[in-house]
Amino acid sequence: MCGRFALYADGEQLAWRFGTPVPFPVAPRYNIAPSQPVLALRSHRDANTREWTHFAWGLVPHWARDPSIGNRMINARAETLREKPAFRNAYRYRRCIVPVSGFYEWKQVGRAKQPYFVRPADDLPIGLAGLWDVWHSPDGGALETCTIITTDANAVIQPLHNRMAVVLPPEAYEQWLNPDTPLDALDALLKPAPDSLLIAYPVSPRVNSPANDDPSLVAPLASDDEDALRLF
Repeated sequence: MCGRFALYADGEQLAWRFGTPVPFPVAPRYNIAPSQPVLALRSHRDANTREWTHFAWGLVPHWARDPSIGNRMINARAETLREKPAFRNAYRYRRCIVPVSGFYEWKQVGRAKQPYFVRPADDLPIGLAGLWDVWHSPDGGALETCTIITTDANAVIQPLHNRMAVVLPPEAYEQWLNPDTPLDALDALLKPAPDSLLIAYPVSPRVNSPANDDPSLVAPLASDDEDALRLF
């Protein structure tokens, strides 16, 4: 599951990590929620070029009658991408990378849920595997949307949730965006991230409200035992 994330890397960091300059300012965001615009990198078959763009988070298939279906399409299970009508065409032809600085998961603690922030150990941006589509409204307008692919959780995420977003290794970015990559090769990328890549620690429940968006959301809760903040 991936239902909330942060992106506070600047344009220079994103250009370095993903090999494509960002042609517009990138403001730091600490609480990106479904239906909101998300930054993504995609390629076009006709031009064979990469471009940065923004999608509404929650995929609306091009054949959908009602765009509200996107509310249920923020994630796509890796195991069924080839079969699900909402995702199979996008999996073949419309893949993207969603850059994040980290993402949130919630752990059940008694009757409450404690939010955790999951980020790379080196605090550099990572790329999540995504799909995109374009939906045309009856009045001729176009709505471009995306979803984030999930797979089984690794050892870091397992205490929080049994699913996690697919984190693409940098050496696989070109393969993922290349429209000619065979499906079998793409399938091989849809696996849990290495346990050593990520750390997780509890954060303020203020993140529960998408209205809150500031750096304090990704700060660890005060603790006398720093080891308790790592879920290994």
